[in-house]
Amino acid sequence: MGSILDPLYYAVSWVMVTFHTLLGYVFGEDSNESIKWSLSIIGLVIVIRIILIPLFVKQIKSQRALTALQPHMKEIQKKYKDDRQKQSEEMMKLYKEHKTNPLASCFPILAQAPIFFALFTVLNGIARDVPHGVLKGDLLISAQDARFFGANLSNTFLSSDSNTQTKLVTVLLIIFMSATTFITQRQLMVKGMPKMDSSNNMMLQQQKIMLYVFPVIFAVTGVNFPVGVLIYWSTTNLWTFGQQFYVIKRNPTPGSPAYEELAKKRELKDKNSGLPTTDEPGTTMVDPAIEQPRQRQQPSKKKKKKK
Repeated sequence: MGSILDPLYYAVSWVMVTFHTLLGYVFGEDSNESIKWSLSIIGLVIVIRIILIPLFVKQIKSQRALTALQPHMKEIQKKYKDDRQKQSEEMMKLYKEHKTNPLASCFPILAQAPIFFALFTVLNGIARDVPHGVLKGDLLISAQDARFFGANLSNTFLSSDSNTQTKLVTVLLIIFMSATTFITQRQLMVKGMPKMDSSNNMMLQQQKIMLYVFPVIFAVTGVNFPVGVLIYWSTTNLWTFGQQFYVIKRNPTPGSPAYEELAKKRELKDKNSGLPTTDEPGTTMVDPAIEQPRQRQQPSKKKKKKK
């Protein structure tokens, strides 16, 4: 098992050590080691989330495809309401035809799971003086002494050597991590999803599960996470919230409250600028940036005078 995950341990520890070295050039070699190691974990989040951007785009496309398929899904549910097996088969056939997946919203979280486990192992190795990857020697000793607001990065709430300061910082990070998970998911459901019928809606039920279950899971299991892992998840939650906020505001899903709000703003802007809107009868929206084809004027025939 260890040999299979060794490359991942090396990758995670190498990114952290690289950021630690670069921050040494920025702040100076004699700068606070705790700050450099804490920022190195944040740097790891940035690298991972940049790598996962294509997966995030795929997630958005899949969610919008599922939204467009809602009428077809309702027809299947109505047609095979007494045959669950046939209903499931037709649903899977529909997903396959349109190249989408109802579980796509979980992909970014699932993709981070190996990174999460590798970071968890590396930080536990720091606490137990067991090196992983490139984090060894003087670097290991330096990481062992690193703290975040007085809490050792490798300690957990349940660690035998955790002091009151560590427990307080851990609890605050767990609360923050759970709260940002809930707020991010609620932002998607309230602003980014079109209004749907809650009865027999797989997508909506899935989102509700993520809304309430994930924060509880983080809150319960967070007492076993090292402080460094809590920093990682808190930072990645902030990234997810910002990334999602940008997409919802600038490129919302058709039919969602954010889409309607953006449409109203554009309509108001067009009215103020004097451009015709779709609400005005007999007018169509014309993009001024697109050159419209000119109609060729036919030459008029002159009547010949009779001699």
